[in-house]
Amino acid sequence: MKTIVKSPGSATIINAIATGYGSAFGIKRYVTAEVQLKGSDSLIICRANKNIDTTLMEICVKRVINKFKEVYSNIEFYTGFSVYTKSTLPVSSGLSSSSATSNAIVMATAKALMKEYNINPDKNRINDLELLNIGVDASLEAGVTITGAFDDASASFHGGLTVTNNNTREILKIHEMEQQNILVYMPNIISPTAQSDVRRMKLIAPQVKLAFNEALNGNIYNAMTLNGILYCASLAFNPKIALDALDAGAFAAGLSGTGPAFVAIAPNENVDNVMEVWSSLSGQVFCTEVDNEGTMVIGSG
Repeated sequence: MKTIVKSPGSATIINAIATGYGSAFGIKRYVTAEVQLKGSDSLIICRANKNIDTTLMEICVKRVINKFKEVYSNIEFYTGFSVYTKSTLPVSSGLSSSSATSNAIVMATAKALMKEYNINPDKNRINDLELLNIGVDASLEAGVTITGAFDDASASFHGGLTVTNNNTREILKIHEMEQQNILVYMPNIISPTAQSDVRRMKLIAPQVKLAFNEALNGNIYNAMTLNGILYCASLAFNPKIALDALDAGAFAAGLSGTGPAFVAIAPNENVDNVMEVWSSLSGQVFCTEVDNEGTMVIGSG
């Protein structure tokens, strides 16, 4: 039994590390997970199209199995799993590759088990929030996140824009985001979130709260730019990268997550200008769009 799920990455409006409150939106770069049930040997075999540590992948599968054993205690779950992921998201970039990976594998594993054991979906037993939280818990256990990144994970899971309380794992606001040109600048470095300096980020908490209030009030562009510049200062990234995008006509620009990626939102007439400014830097630049669909099954067999 095979199930294929794709899950989008996300870009930051508010990084939640400083205050526990965050906001993000889905982007059309994806992690695709193919989960296949194999025999009854209980082995979990994980592979990826990129040279990455597969610990997170295995933890996601184990956590789903444990949840199913807890909820459906009358069923004997004996099966092995083959998991394969492929990604168009750069890793350790600030674009939520870990959250997308968790969401894709958790949903694919859950759907595959439901199909194999003839379990009818029951939102009162295992619902979307349950699946989302399994992925967040898996990311925490794997050590790829500091807070669990509930803001990133929820935007990846549901698509569109989410505003969240990461401390309580509550979605405060969620809605589709207007289609925009999303430009991403990726320097030739990686910046694993779990290795970031939390103490330095906590220093800017009062200012990040101001940015969060802007997001909560719907002033997304102001929130994104202020947040991005604040975290640049905290994490020693160059804010000039964001300011150059603004000078070239972007509505908003800033650091995504804990970097190193910078994200800008630009109107059609200024896309080329922003691309030109960022293309002069060392690294790569690409243009994408908002994803409002979120994590979904795209195949089974």
